Amino acid sequence: MDTKRFDKSKLPSRHVSLGTNKAPHRSYYYAMGLEREDIDKPFVGVVTTWNEAAPCNIALSRQAQSVKKGVKEAGGTPREFTTITVTDGIAMGHEGMRSSLVSREIIADSTELTVRGHCYDAIVGLAGCDKSLPGLMMAMVRLNVPSVFMYGGSILPGKFRGKDVTVVDVFEAVGMYQAGKMSEKEVRELECVACPSAGSCGGQFTANTMATVSEAIGLAIPGSAGAPAPYESRDEYAYKSGIEIMNLIESNLRPRDIVTIKSLENAATVVAASGGSTNAALHLPAIANEAGIDFDLHDVAKIFKKTPYIADLKPGGKYVAKDMFEVGGVPVLMKTLLDGGYLHGSCITVTGKTIEENLENIIFPKNQDVIYPVSNPLSQTGGVVGLKGNLAPMGAIVKVAGMKNLIFSGPARVFDSEDECFKAVQDKKYKSGEVLVIRYEGPKGGPGMREMLATTAALYGQGVGEEVALITDGRFSGGTRGFCIGHVGPEAAKGGPIALIEDGDIINIDANAGTLDLDISEQELARRRSSWKPRETNYQTGALWKYSQEVNDAEKGAVTHPGAKSETHVYADL
Repeated sequence: MDTKRFDKSKLPSRHVSLGTNKAPHRSYYYAMGLEREDIDKPFVGVVTTWNEAAPCNIALSRQAQSVKKGVKEAGGTPREFTTITVTDGIAMGHEGMRSSLVSREIIADSTELTVRGHCYDAIVGLAGCDKSLPGLMMAMVRLNVPSVFMYGGSILPGKFRGKDVTVVDVFEAVGMYQAGKMSEKEVRELECVACPSAGSCGGQFTANTMATVSEAIGLAIPGSAGAPAPYESRDEYAYKSGIEIMNLIESNLRPRDIVTIKSLENAATVVAASGGSTNAALHLPAIANEAGIDFDLHDVAKIFKKTPYIADLKPGGKYVAKDMFEVGGVPVLMKTLLDGGYLHGSCITVTGKTIEENLENIIFPKNQDVIYPVSNPLSQTGGVVGLKGNLAPMGAIVKVAGMKNLIFSGPARVFDSEDECFKAVQDKKYKSGEVLVIRYEGPKGGPGMREMLATTAALYGQGVGEEVALITDGRFSGGTRGFCIGHVGPEAAKGGPIALIEDGDIINIDANAGTLDLDISEQELARRRSSWKPRETNYQTGALWKYSQEVNDAEKGAVTHPGAKSETHVYADL
């Protein structure tokens, strides 16, 4: 490859590699086995969230080697590094979950610091678990160096008594055991087969949702999100990602050229169409913030409301990510939406081509029921909808994919933590028709905005998933199903209306109309507000304390810095 096509004097790595005064810096590269020829090439940061915490991450190091091969063959010098990840499946249902959303910021921040500190010219990022995908995408947009994102791939479905299963089935099995519907032996049998390979959770939960987003927003090579983690085709996509990053350096096509208001709308569209995770309503505004674009929960919800639900994926549907891959993957989903007029086809992508050009030769597959045509959707409303009302002036979000009844009204049963609610569910200290309220679990008040899959799965396992509703200023897993409303804002820690609810108050939910209201007078709300006092958390030091001091509202993506609107420089131009 002719390296003359790269003018290193205009790239960030010139600060650590060019000129006599950079001899000390070059000596470090020689120590690692590089030759002068390697040092004269662009430096590409190949960042992964590889670790041994969970199956989501264990295939990433392998795929990174294929990325590095592509970079080298295309005239670059790859520099591999890793950052942290917190895996939600293991963090779920205990204090560890407070670390999950916080990890998104640390992933973005640590990637930024590594790239800044070593003056890398571009990034290829590989991620597997829920917060690592948006975290790396945020870093790419923040730094604004040429970047390619690549998903590590989903897990293969488990088999239990002839049916495909995922880890969500195991969470729900806990509730079935508590209800006497499943024996301890059966639970043990299920847990041993539910997760048979490397890869992220198999349904359209948060990881696969954000993987779908990576293609729709234009930061990933078309088709790269689909293949399961064990498949060798992932390595081919990784190699191509390494090749593509060098093309992007040459053309100087950057993430902020790609991530625009229209591409964000495309991303929200594929989330709704696939019945994706409510967490996308946190992550898309956070990515937008890095680009200086106003795109909050309400903007996401508007897209959700007008998008048909067309991919029959778990947890609301029948199929897993592997099934969608086998009928053509994300490109088929996007082509269907594009032809139906739901996507902006003119958005540029990392291929250097537009969405429309990338999808030109994609044909909708016949004789399958994984992805439906937009003319015959599973439902006219997107799989995720936004809510607003006197209980949520700043909004809330609910996944309705697969739900039959979208209206619910009932008396509140209030809990000031997830732990209190989970115990009540375990002990069956609730009644059918009630609205369970979990508060003081928001970004600031948790701190960390915990997911509550353990609680919602237990309700479904007990067979009452659609007989009660649940609302929280925390959030839900992408694997959650049922009438579960999260991201209620303002959160309780800021004195939002959710902090003022009392047991027995009637809560009215209408996902058709997009409303969430507390059936009491404004005068009574004002009276309660006058006596409300803020609470201290148990986290008065360390990372969680720092996060609680910095984090903004879920409505804006629960971010911890002002974003591109306040920047006085862009790293890529230093």
